[in-house]
Amino acid sequence: MNTSDPVAGLDRRERGNIVVVGSANMDLVVHAARLPTSGETLLGGGFETCPGGKGANQAIAAARLGASVAMVGCVGDDAFGATLLNGLASDRIDTAHMQRLKAVPSGIAMITVAADGANTIVVAPGANVRLTPELVDAAADLIANAGMLVCQLEVPVDAVRRAVDVAVRHGTAVLLNPAPAQPLPDDLYAQVDFLIVNETEAQALTGIAVSDIAAAREAADALRRKGARTVIVTLGAGGVWYSGPEGESHMTAPRVDAVDTTGAGDTFAGGFAAARVRGAGLSDAIAFAQRAAALSVMKKGAQSSIPMRAEVDAHLPAA
Repeated sequence: MNTSDPVAGLDRRERGNIVVVGSANMDLVVHAARLPTSGETLLGGGFETCPGGKGANQAIAAARLGASVAMVGCVGDDAFGATLLNGLASDRIDTAHMQRLKAVPSGIAMITVAADGANTIVVAPGANVRLTPELVDAAADLIANAGMLVCQLEVPVDAVRRAVDVAVRHGTAVLLNPAPAQPLPDDLYAQVDFLIVNETEAQALTGIAVSDIAAAREAADALRRKGARTVIVTLGAGGVWYSGPEGESHMTAPRVDAVDTTGAGDTFAGGFAAARVRGAGLSDAIAFAQRAAALSVMKKGAQSSIPMRAEVDAHLPAA
């Protein structure tokens, strides 16, 4: 972790360059009037396949929201894999370090979306679990010369740790979205410049039920004590609580009519990263990310809903 502001000011690197180490999945989406209860068979409505995966979603969000982006990860040598790579390339994301593995299925996510926009997601990681520290090492120069490294936990933690180690050695800022949440060693927290968690992830990592702003503050403080430099707790329609060296505050969320919340958190993470590497201060970067996420929930799909930077600037005022 850097001891000074990890992205502000002049630097030898070209700012705007983001490397995402993470997952790419094909989302299999069923729409229903509501989410099923345990053991219930529920008749749904429309079905669609949509490119997704937290890594790919965040990469595409960062690219559409103003950054130059490269991605490191794995897909299968199947039709889903080809579609996923083509989707990344169509957003001008560098896929030179996306491995296409033979005889391995691409990752998939089974998603149910209710009429009110709520969703449930179950992921079969497929090729994503084949991302190794050695494959990350092959992209070390890319990470070393980036403005920010962005990681999640849908790929093996060993690969994430290797990427973070490379970033820290070379002064590259580290953003970690620990999703799906799992126990993490304190030495990894101590390498993270920006830790972005939602209520569920914050509770899983701290044991604190994040039901309001006070609880979000308590969880953020606990995560900072573990070593994370700046913690951002996203609260959906309840806004964002952040805490770090630049201060702490609650920021309200833009009011919109949600259609599908799938990918909103990824849009937030990618938008925040894109804003930070172009020099935005912490609160301005959060506000930009909130506006991007608000626009995304007004459309269906994880990636198809991610807005372009011009849309964010034009359609929603600052939070």
